[in-house]
Amino acid sequence: MDKGYLGMELLRFTTAGSVDDGKSTLIGRLLYDSKSIFEDQLEAVETASRRSGNEEVNLALLTDGLRSEREQGITIDVAYRYFATPKRKFIIADTPGHIQYTRNMVTGASTADLAIILIDARNGVLEQTLRHSYIASLLAIPHIVVCINKMDLVDFSKKTYDDILQGYHAVADKLRLPDVRFIPISAKMGDNVVATSENMLWYSGPTLMELLENIPISHKQSVSEMRLPVQYVIRPISDKFHDFRGYAGRLSGGTVKKGDVVTAWPSGQRSTISAITQCEKKLTEAFTPDSITVQLSDDIDVGRGDILAGEGEQPVISQDIQMMLCWFNERPLHVRNKYIIMHTTRETVGIVKSIHAVININTLEAEQSSNTLKMNDIASITVRTSRPLVFDAYRKNRITGSLIFVDPDTFETVGAGMID
Repeated sequence: MDKGYLGMELLRFTTAGSVDDGKSTLIGRLLYDSKSIFEDQLEAVETASRRSGNEEVNLALLTDGLRSEREQGITIDVAYRYFATPKRKFIIADTPGHIQYTRNMVTGASTADLAIILIDARNGVLEQTLRHSYIASLLAIPHIVVCINKMDLVDFSKKTYDDILQGYHAVADKLRLPDVRFIPISAKMGDNVVATSENMLWYSGPTLMELLENIPISHKQSVSEMRLPVQYVIRPISDKFHDFRGYAGRLSGGTVKKGDVVTAWPSGQRSTISAITQCEKKLTEAFTPDSITVQLSDDIDVGRGDILAGEGEQPVISQDIQMMLCWFNERPLHVRNKYIIMHTTRETVGIVKSIHAVININTLEAEQSSNTLKMNDIASITVRTSRPLVFDAYRKNRITGSLIFVDPDTFETVGAGMID
């Protein structure tokens, strides 16, 4: 599992919701009630709140750092925040709710272990709720926490909460979301965020903070198939490391032990792990996502961009790759366009062969496509690469199953693909 400094577990989570559902206020409440902000930050927010004419401290200002966001009262970019409790470290990605910022949500949620989806208790499940849930499903986020916010504005009604819960279950079933939790909250008042609410005694579940501190994140180790994308071949020239040849990279799936048999792809050559090191520390075993160097007992041809795989299910090798693509760029994608394709530690060139369908993420229906994608579109496409890539399906491995599209003229990241 992911570890922060001093061996603390690290949970990455993202927030999403419709406009004015209270995402920024919720994160501000988490930071404020967990005493994770400095006095000067609080003073700055208090001053900004008074200037805006707010009688109370506007906790949303703790996360809405861009001036344009503060002036509009909306979140238009991904705001990353970091805090810690005695149990865990956290990285929060506060993502925008507007449909025109779909690409921002994909960016913020791509590495998340958990997604918080906010629903305004007065409005219930909206089209935007469906869209955010679809993106969470597409990105294979393991845990979904549905926070039904602004319960203070519906008199903390249990019936309202139950009705929304029932409505969202239909969404979860359609998207086959694996783990969904529900919490009734008031981010503004603090009910069930860090402290248990005295206004909703009918709710007996954990507060949001309790859930964040205790939800399992051992799924990072549960990717059973060992995968090590090779980033660098280490060949030091010194008497201390005579004839040393090591393959450095970040373990992106499973575990690896000294003595394990591995296959180097795409060559298909096999060998045995003879040593595992981290800097100069010798290990007998390493876990995802450790950065390590391994040595092999045989002198086989392995280079940057190759993938070492364990004896379980082997990755796929192909030049024709079907995927779901989220398009980030204002310049549209056209069939036959050529892009730089980045996959783990390998870089190649690819051409878009075909666009099969564009997903209407407000209805979740696949619609017939032209030969063009515009910014924020999500579509099923096929790409042909100039040389074979070694990959897994995204739902099996989020690292070896994802691709980045780069414009060859501007070198901008223009899209992200999740391999089917």
